[in-house]
Amino acid sequence: MKHDITHYAKARYTTKAYDPKRRISDENVKKLKELLRFSPSSTNIQPWHFILASTPEGKARVAKATEKYPFNRPSILNASHVVVFASRLAVDEDYLQHVLEQEDKDGRFDVDKDTHKPAMHGGRSMFVNLHKQDLKDVQHWMDKQVYLNIGQFMLGAATLGIDSTPMEGIETAVLDAEFGLRERGFSSLVVVPLGYHDPEQDYNASLPKSRLPYPDILTEV
Repeated sequence: MKHDITHYAKARYTTKAYDPKRRISDENVKKLKELLRFSPSSTNIQPWHFILASTPEGKARVAKATEKYPFNRPSILNASHVVVFASRLAVDEDYLQHVLEQEDKDGRFDVDKDTHKPAMHGGRSMFVNLHKQDLKDVQHWMDKQVYLNIGQFMLGAATLGIDSTPMEGIETAVLDAEFGLRERGFSSLVVVPLGYHDPEQDYNASLPKSRLPYPDILTEV
């Protein structure tokens, strides 16, 4: 029986220990990659890159970033897969044109291309320049788009019955050096192990979810 999306929002939690013997199926890995790719972002800027580690060697490379956070190392090594989320360091005209041409290739301007294509480029450039020149927070703006992706990704993983753990307790400089991210124009932000929890070690699985009540968080007008 299919569940309402709120079922998964209430059921998912931050997994604290993974069963190293359980692996995510190839079919579900494909779906996880689609979740990464099809996340929304402001003006469809897509300012991200991902490292997907599925082998013991790959996960050990990610785990190098836990020297200052040793409590996160077991989850990275025992999870079935681990995703490193990275954000762009800059957005220039070449990248804006790259996104625009992909939209064209995907058919977004098939109707009245001469009007819609330059309008899309102009609108996106306007917001990029707003964050570059006026607000002076373009890096932070792009980082926020990556966090939007992370939230959707973990909820989507939950609908597949896959556990996850968002981790900011990682040394981003170590990850960037390990995978040459800065040379490629990116910097890591968050690591998300994925897999299936260890029922004997994962203390968080049995704890009730706690959230502030509606009067504290919601105003209806």
